[in-house]
Amino acid sequence: MFHQRTWRRYFADLFKRILIPLLEDFELTVSEKMETSNNLVTPLLTDLYQITMAYAYWKAGRHEDHAIFELFFRKCPFKGAFTIFAGLDEALSFVSSFKFTSDQLAYLRSVLPDAEDGFFEYLGTLDCSKVQIRAMPEGTVVFPREPLLWVSGPLIVGQLLETTLLNLTNFPSLIATNAMRMRMAAGKDKVLLEFGLRRAQGPDGAFSASKYAYLGGCLATSNVAAGMLTGIPVKGTHAHAFVQSYTSFDDVKNPMLGPAEGGDPVDFLQSVKDIRKDLGLEHTNDSELAAFTAYALAFPKGFLALVDTYHTLESGAPNFCVVAAALVKLGYMPQGVRLDSGDLAQLSKGCKALFKKMAETLSMPEFLKFKVAASNDINEQTLHELNEQKHEIDIFGIGTHLATCQKQPALGCVYKLVEINGKPRIKLSEEVVKVTVPGNKRLYRLHQESKEEEGKTEPALDVLVMADEQPPQEGVEYECMAVGEGLDARKVTPTRTEELAPLVWDKENGCVASAPSLQDRREHAISQVDSMKPEIFDLFKPEPYQVFLSPKLHGFMTDLIEMNTLGVTKDAKKRRLS
Repeated sequence: MFHQRTWRRYFADLFKRILIPLLEDFELTVSEKMETSNNLVTPLLTDLYQITMAYAYWKAGRHEDHAIFELFFRKCPFKGAFTIFAGLDEALSFVSSFKFTSDQLAYLRSVLPDAEDGFFEYLGTLDCSKVQIRAMPEGTVVFPREPLLWVSGPLIVGQLLETTLLNLTNFPSLIATNAMRMRMAAGKDKVLLEFGLRRAQGPDGAFSASKYAYLGGCLATSNVAAGMLTGIPVKGTHAHAFVQSYTSFDDVKNPMLGPAEGGDPVDFLQSVKDIRKDLGLEHTNDSELAAFTAYALAFPKGFLALVDTYHTLESGAPNFCVVAAALVKLGYMPQGVRLDSGDLAQLSKGCKALFKKMAETLSMPEFLKFKVAASNDINEQTLHELNEQKHEIDIFGIGTHLATCQKQPALGCVYKLVEINGKPRIKLSEEVVKVTVPGNKRLYRLHQESKEEEGKTEPALDVLVMADEQPPQEGVEYECMAVGEGLDARKVTPTRTEELAPLVWDKENGCVASAPSLQDRREHAISQVDSMKPEIFDLFKPEPYQVFLSPKLHGFMTDLIEMNTLGVTKDAKKRRLS
């Protein structure tokens, strides 16, 4: 919550306290920093048990032990086979500004009254200068068990980062994936707009939804604040209330409009009435036509009308055509209509048929270029059903189901310790999917020649290798070991190898990566999807993309499982792990 601050005061305070200091550390523009910062994101945006563990580490003298944590998920969302990684910009912004304030430390003293004063004094000295972070680039297509972030550094700091990093990457990745799935369901030739502000979970949820839906493939948002802060294009027309507010032609107070290329203004309202009479459309709703006329007078260069206030095909669409014809006569190019209720497929066909008829009747080919936009509680299933009905919608405005991810409200990323003081650690479970892959690792994506398109390479699989072993080489056969029951090892000769998670934060050694623009991250996400096998992105029966282990890592993990299982033999415990 924003504690009753006005937006102006909020952003002025944000700029003064956070953005200006951060510019010294990041090669980012002011607008980018405003995009990636939030005054709620502080070291206190965490679970209490992170603080209690931190005190226990400090009390035991283990707080400076070197640890490696990994952030990953176990299952793709929406019953799919892929995820779009997002939220890294917010994560790095948090890491760059990580510092407890005196007020925050005073509050923690009240929460942990029995903790020693030295602990709070130590917390006051902490920052992320000794932390290293490797991460997937935002917009990368990622898969279960692959680390999205590697966090390496002092145990206490890595532990304190956990909850916040999960918060900053879980929802963004879910939203970006949801948007990409809807983009695929709609079709690449369709335009997707994010309209979820009014139904989102508060202002922060709305802002994140707008930002990461754009990264995931939406073209624009209705959220004006998000547009200002991120540069996302903003789109919108008018509501039913605008149409209802007009009761007669008398409500159109200033009917004069000049031609698009300049010249004397004409009585635009009278022109509308004349065209309506000539077309024999005097049965349509007068007040609706008055509203459309007024809106066209206000926005002659981008006229798009909501046509379902009274009756879409009997009144709304014909009234739009009358006003559109008057605009075309003056040299303007109207945009089209929006549908927000009813049988969207049939209504879209009816509107397009009317546009075609008007183009012939009025000898105005411009009508053939008019678009049909649709909203009305659209979700992924709705898009599939509309496709089956062979709709003629060009633009989709998607709100509730996109911004809130109603189909699946959480991604389920986790953050696990995999190494302490150079010793690999493993978390065991009777569920194979919950067994962690231990140790310091690197992740590679291996590409091969496409079987479908000559001369094109595409990702074949991803493989985790130990950090100190030879990575896969181009043109050299490489054996990959599967994780889980019923999965086979695989040999592949890659034509190209790609390390997926570069170092993005190592302030102590001068590595502070700058964030690409949001537009670049969006283009990366789209290009990632376009470069991979389409079967992975099938929305009904996707083909799983496999993540393998190197033979050395697989053997190491197997030995470590045996050593940490109750009842293991002495021989197993003595077995070498290297």
